[in-house]
Amino acid sequence: MKQKYQFSLLSVVLYLVLLLPGCSTSKQADIFPDGTEIPAWFSDTSKVKLADLGTQYNIVDFGVLIDSTLVQTEALQKVIDKASNEGGGVIVVPRGTFKSGALFFKPNTHLYLAEGATLKGSENIGDYPNIPSRMEGQSLDYFAALINAYGVDGFTISGKGTLDGNGLGYWEAFWQRRIENPKCTNLEVSRPRLVFVWDCDNVQVQDVKLHNSGFWSSHYYQCKHVKILDLHIFSPHQPVKAPSTDAIDIDACSNVLVKGCYMSVNDDAIALKGGKGPWADTDSNNGENTNVIIEDCEFGFCHSALTCGSESIHNKNVLMRNCRVDEAKRLLWLKMRPDTPQKYEYITVENIKGQAHSMIYVKPWTQFFDLKGREEVPLSYSENITLKDIDLHCGVFFDIAITEHDRLSNFTFKNLNIEAENGAYNLELIDGVTFSNVIVNGKQIPNQK
Repeated sequence: MKQKYQFSLLSVVLYLVLLLPGCSTSKQADIFPDGTEIPAWFSDTSKVKLADLGTQYNIVDFGVLIDSTLVQTEALQKVIDKASNEGGGVIVVPRGTFKSGALFFKPNTHLYLAEGATLKGSENIGDYPNIPSRMEGQSLDYFAALINAYGVDGFTISGKGTLDGNGLGYWEAFWQRRIENPKCTNLEVSRPRLVFVWDCDNVQVQDVKLHNSGFWSSHYYQCKHVKILDLHIFSPHQPVKAPSTDAIDIDACSNVLVKGCYMSVNDDAIALKGGKGPWADTDSNNGENTNVIIEDCEFGFCHSALTCGSESIHNKNVLMRNCRVDEAKRLLWLKMRPDTPQKYEYITVENIKGQAHSMIYVKPWTQFFDLKGREEVPLSYSENITLKDIDLHCGVFFDIAITEHDRLSNFTFKNLNIEAENGAYNLELIDGVTFSNVIVNGKQIPNQK
């Protein structure tokens, strides 16, 4: 007796699909731009929970007043120190507005900002001590940030509250100085950052708002395994421009995930730093950024969504994907700094929609150029750069102009649908270009390899 089988149309189709070459029931490995597999760590985006952060130290239970006008740095620091001395725990800022100068978190301490809570920075630079620090690719003495963590492995900032840099006075002072001296440097006007995390491993910053920073909004230096999840980072570009308020500065770090964030600032949204100067690659204080993923983010106004430089020596395995860009001046900016040896490699920007003035911008960055006595100009390299699956309206499609000191190679443009006021391109600037299904202003550019 023959056994009877019944097959649905769907099961037959699935069976035939699996017979096709290259098809498999196993999930395809997620890979970095250099072809190495992305570790599972990057796919774990679970949030830290308040209940799991140890003893809770609600600041109002330790003498801190709900007073938006009173600078209470000393009282707040005492709560952090108490938590550290008692074995660690989480500093809880409840609903209300509290003002402070620089705060320093200790090992086994965390920060939690409740919904409706605002920790606002003092407008007096004297409330931010001048201490050994890191700014603009230099190790130097500089003003502490509002929130500082040095050597605090496992450090977290969480909650639905706000860190507000209260930056208006600092911005106005900067622009006044620029009127007095158009060539003044960013460090010439004293301004604090909002968050500075240095030499910390296994960091997680989630859900909070970082607003109105006096200088960079958040800065991570010499850190490993950093997750930045679902932040809202904002500083205005009008009516008063908030200068140098980069949303996220990644400085000599490895294994960094930026996911689900909104960024709108009057400078670069995400900037990869690491050092500057003619001998920057020999300075142990400097370093490379490796294994950085930026995904599911939204960019408002910014000078660039993703920038390499201007203080950067080596960036490798950078993947930006599944993002929306609006009002950005540039989608990808490779700053070729002629006084610094640089190598930007294996950078992929994919699955992007929106608007930017320039899709890709690669030009010399000469502000504050200084060879410090070095006779020859160091070479800079950008190689294995990929832009694919992008639907963008822009002013300039191919915004690239280099010097004899810059080397560009192995650029891939694939599956692009671009509406551009200037759709011109110059393949002679790059050694090895692949164009595959690139449509600019409704016309396909001939495929090239």
